Amino acid sequence: FSLENTDPWTRGRGIQLLSQVLLQCYSLLQEKEVLHLVLFYESRLQDHHLVIPSVLQGLRALSMCEVLSPGLAVSVLKAIFQEIHVQSLLQLDRHTVYSIITNFMSTREEELKGLGADFTFGFIQVMDGEKDPRNLLVAFQIVRDLIAKDYALGPFVEELFEVTSCYFPVDFTPPPNDPHGIQREDLILSLRAVLASTPQFAEFLLPLLIEKLDSELQSAKLDSLQTLTACCAIYGQKELQEFLPSLWSSLRREVFQTASEKIEMECLAALHALSACLSRSVLSSDAEDLLDSFLSSILQDCRHHLCEPDMKLVWPSAKLLQAAAGASLRAYHRVTHSVLPLLLEQYTKHPQSSQRRTILEMLLGFLELQQKWGHVEEDESTLLSLQGPVCSVVFSALTDPSVQLQLVGIKALTVLGSLQGFLSFSDLELVVDHLIRLALHEEDSQSSEAAMEAAGSLAPIYPKVFSKHMVPRLEEELQSGRAEKGEESPYNHCSLQQRCLHALAAVSTHTSIVRETVPVLLQHLQKVQKGNKAGNTQDMVSVCKSLHHVALQCQQDAEGCWYFHQTVVPCLLAMAVQAAMQESTHLLLGKALLEEEVLAAMVPVISAATTHLSPELAAQSVSHVVPLFLDGEVSFLPQNSFPCSFQPFGDGECLEPQRRLVALLMAFVCSLPRSVAVPQQEWLLRELLALSCSCNCPFTATTAAKCFAGLVNKHPAGKGAGAVAVGPCPLLAGGVAQSVPSVFSGQQLDEILQVAVNRMEHGLAEGPHRMQALTLLLWVTKALVLRYHPLSSCLTDKLLGLLGDTELGPAAADGFSLLMAESPDVLHKGCHADVRIMFRQRFFTDNVPKLVQGFHRAGPDVKANYLKGLSHVLNHLPKPVLVTELPTLLSLLLEALSCSDRVVQLSTLSCLQPLLLEAPQIMSLHVDILVTKFLSLTSSPTMAVRIAALRCAHALTCLPTPVLLPYKARVIRALAKPLDDKKRLVRKEAVAARGEW
Repeated sequence: FSLENTDPWTRGRGIQLLSQVLLQCYSLLQEKEVLHLVLFYESRLQDHHLVIPSVLQGLRALSMCEVLSPGLAVSVLKAIFQEIHVQSLLQLDRHTVYSIITNFMSTREEELKGLGADFTFGFIQVMDGEKDPRNLLVAFQIVRDLIAKDYALGPFVEELFEVTSCYFPVDFTPPPNDPHGIQREDLILSLRAVLASTPQFAEFLLPLLIEKLDSELQSAKLDSLQTLTACCAIYGQKELQEFLPSLWSSLRREVFQTASEKIEMECLAALHALSACLSRSVLSSDAEDLLDSFLSSILQDCRHHLCEPDMKLVWPSAKLLQAAAGASLRAYHRVTHSVLPLLLEQYTKHPQSSQRRTILEMLLGFLELQQKWGHVEEDESTLLSLQGPVCSVVFSALTDPSVQLQLVGIKALTVLGSLQGFLSFSDLELVVDHLIRLALHEEDSQSSEAAMEAAGSLAPIYPKVFSKHMVPRLEEELQSGRAEKGEESPYNHCSLQQRCLHALAAVSTHTSIVRETVPVLLQHLQKVQKGNKAGNTQDMVSVCKSLHHVALQCQQDAEGCWYFHQTVVPCLLAMAVQAAMQESTHLLLGKALLEEEVLAAMVPVISAATTHLSPELAAQSVSHVVPLFLDGEVSFLPQNSFPCSFQPFGDGECLEPQRRLVALLMAFVCSLPRSVAVPQQEWLLRELLALSCSCNCPFTATTAAKCFAGLVNKHPAGKGAGAVAVGPCPLLAGGVAQSVPSVFSGQQLDEILQVAVNRMEHGLAEGPHRMQALTLLLWVTKALVLRYHPLSSCLTDKLLGLLGDTELGPAAADGFSLLMAESPDVLHKGCHADVRIMFRQRFFTDNVPKLVQGFHRAGPDVKANYLKGLSHVLNHLPKPVLVTELPTLLSLLLEALSCSDRVVQLSTLSCLQPLLLEAPQIMSLHVDILVTKFLSLTSSPTMAVRIAALRCAHALTCLPTPVLLPYKARVIRALAKPLDDKKRLVRKEAVAARGEW
């Protein structure tokens, strides 16, 4: 009834219902049903305009039918093209038309191509005048498909270009709170893909791009340049030939005159693309070489600027030349043939270091381009023909008094060395001489460090040269005492020695060189150990830092890594054991080696030498190292004739020096891959546990605790590892615990944890070793927190309880930083620790409510402990997580600022500063108290607190301006005082904060 009703509104309702049904069940229709429906809907296209939207919805449903008879798609589109003036429809209805076209193009491609250019013309009529960005994105995609799928454009190429290019450049600003999320960039990229999709558009597009380049609108220039770069990927020289002079003129003008780095960068990219496009063209015998003529124009307009005395346009010209030259090897040869001799000539003409630096930087740019093609071609290369002058210029820069010129010279030297076949053997010897002189004797540290870095880059390319010439020279310098005798070097012996050590490490970037440098470093360490000078400790630390540098460089090479490990680790252990035994027998030699600072410097060396071993080699090594500490088995050590037995876990005060070497054991076993089994691990764990709880030396007790924790973290899980602890935790019960909950028993890990809990509880209860017990508790808790072990919550609860202890509370509060922070030597992913994702978030969720509750219940004398613990947790929490919890915690953070403990103040300030930037709306609610607290702390007696408070005062300016204006005058007056602070760093922050206010 509705479909035949004379009232158009009623007919429209009937067709709307039918169309809605079809949209739900189009896949169930049969071929004859689809045929009749299509014929019906086609006839309705001539109906009243109120009916048309529902008709189009029905046709959209039918366009998705797989059983559509051949010819119907063409019939539907012809009817739409003839009967509907699409741009008079509403946006949604126009979008429906585009959807019908898209559906047919994806399923009936051959039928539509049978229409020839008529289909293209019909679509042009549909799209012409479209303004809605939602529809334009679909329309641009249809145009791309027309071109990419090779539909016939016929005589309508220009019309298709016009109907799309009228939107160029895109001028669209999305409305606020736009639910569709279409951005200007989406339209720009979609339109660019259309314009740059076919060379057929070139004759129309290139004049448009040139016109927009000459406009004053920055966005139009950028869009034109980026579109030109995209077009060059598909154009040939035929499309470009007519427009090359105009394009070059526009690009040159923009680079010479623009103040925008972005436009300059896009101009250079476009020039590079043009040069690359012309380089791809295949030349016939009678064709003009457009690349050569184009580059000739560039050289003609830029080359003379390289010779101007004032050097105003030197850099723009050099950038243009380098952009064109970098497009192809042919372009590079053409440009460098003209430019390189000129630059070398200008370098000689200009005596001033600043001008020479500019010229050498330009030369360096061209040298770096040569790196793209690697080997220097003998027959064509201008660079090879200028080998002597280029080397002469670079070497002269290395001897110039100007540090800045030296630095550019070092970069150029590195690039020359990377060009295979460019430097002769005599040149390489001279390179080594210059690098040694700069690294060891150049007064400025920048040049020294740059020379060492260059040596490290060139050493893998010329390992024989550096092994034969550089390493022996460095060894000689290291052993000599020239600087002590007052010779020319401006450095004392210590400084020269430091540089030698640094240089030996820097050059160790190839396995063959490592085999030369490592013995030199170890020999020097042994020499220092046997010495009896006051500075021995620092000398040993310096050698260890160099060894660590070498170890890190060896990690990616299996052969080098194993050589370093089997050479260095036994040697360090032997020296340490020797020193410990001499100390135990009251001999004075080697005492410096047992200093905490030296042992701490040895730890990263052994760790870096172990972490990247294969499991097979690591297992081989651990079978020697662990028996050394447990059984005193020294046979694998070099020079293993010691005055007494090695018993680091033995009793007696005389063995204290030997016990300190547990730090080296920690470095080794805690860096092993988890798949490597540690021999006698349960015995080792019990010895470490006993040592950590009973040793009077804090250094030894702490390293034993860390070693125990590192092994526990990697230990295979026991039965209780995946369960939830039930019943009261022994650490929370009164007195000495007798056992851990039954859920943790039954496996080796559970048993050792039971013993550890008992020892910790006993140590914390009373006696002289409470601090050692707390240290062990912290490290074991961290080991278990990282791997989500159920016992971690029990241990954390004990730690929370200790915050109320007047003696241990402050240290327990600082322990929360240890739990949350990344540990440098153990329990991190680099040493294969079991670290679960988001462990910090989980710790926060489980324990911060307990910290807040404990704070409210605590007495006034221990409240600061809870604030300190809370600030440590929050300070290490990912900021997005912290922002979500901010409303509930902010009052406590503000209270923490009133705490007299400077650690609490500093930690809280460092926590609040990023929150001011990331949660301004929440922080604005408390601006009054924030301003008061921050200004008060700018007068703190602690410099670090003053700096942090000033940074927070600076960050306050990120809050909404209306919130800040009432405080402006007050803050500016208050920040005048720290402008006169006695510390420069404080004054610097005060200037920045006050200026922003």
